[in-house]
Amino acid sequence: MGFKTEHDKWLKRHLAKRSGERRDALKRGHGYGNRLFAETIWWNLVGHFNGLHPEYEVRDWRGRSYFVDFMWILGGLCFVFEVMDYGSHGKDRTKYRTDLNRGLYLQSQGYHYIEISLDELKENPSFVLAMLRSILAPYLAATVSDSGSLQHPFGKIERQIMRLAIRHHRMIRPSKAAIELELHKETVIKYCRLLVDKGKFRAVPSGTTGRIYQYEYIGSIQSPDLV
Repeated sequence: MGFKTEHDKWLKRHLAKRSGERRDALKRGHGYGNRLFAETIWWNLVGHFNGLHPEYEVRDWRGRSYFVDFMWILGGLCFVFEVMDYGSHGKDRTKYRTDLNRGLYLQSQGYHYIEISLDELKENPSFVLAMLRSILAPYLAATVSDSGSLQHPFGKIERQIMRLAIRHHRMIRPSKAAIELELHKETVIKYCRLLVDKGKFRAVPSGTTGRIYQYEYIGSIQSPDLV
């Protein structure tokens, strides 16, 4: 199926599920810039619209309803994509400030928030595509079940420990990790040893004793196993 056919089917599905203001927001909001993103970026990047929601309703820091241009839901992860037009966002300083505050608030709530210039989308879509491909690479590689949930080869605690190691220059000490993750030290050690067996960690011997006090993450920092 080509873009137009799949895009129209996708849009009709979302319109059929909505009513009232949510339906009006989709009709009103999914205009030129959003269609351009869907065709030149998303379709080329992903090849389907599964998990992507147009004009998705969220709440801002004041509790007010607001519709973001796109929300991509991948398991428990949420990615917001906003196509920003200078004419509508840049001239009014109050609106410009509000838009920035919304983005900041959504990030504070755990959303991955990405703004894209409409001018760049029109004039240099290859740049936008390359940047999003780099940002989303580990997530695009993740396996998703038919229900929309991520299928993980690693458990939640294992993923937490791997991400923590990356934040600490790939090295992790179970005693310190236990405090940061609010886990028992022996629990962290157990999972570190499991990650060694799975080829994600390397035990680092200490001095002349050879005792293991820390582990090194040896996987890719863009691995879908981290998601």
